[in-house]
Amino acid sequence: MPKIKTNRAAAKRFRRTGTGKWTRRHAYARHLLTVKSRKRKRSYQENPVVHPTDERRVDRLLPNG
Repeated sequence: MPKIKTNRAAAKRFRRTGTGKWTRRHAYARHLLTVKSRKRKRSYQENPVVHPTDERRVDRLLPNG
């Protein structure tokens, strides 16, 4: 039985928390920031937990994560 490979693109985008949940980064936080309000930009700094419906997908991409 061969080893299961980790999807490297996903490995750079998701992190496992101490409780076993997946965290991700916000979209829209890279450029054109002068147009966006301070409050909006601050909200992009938070690392939200991956939605439960997508957890299974991330688990498949990162079997060793």
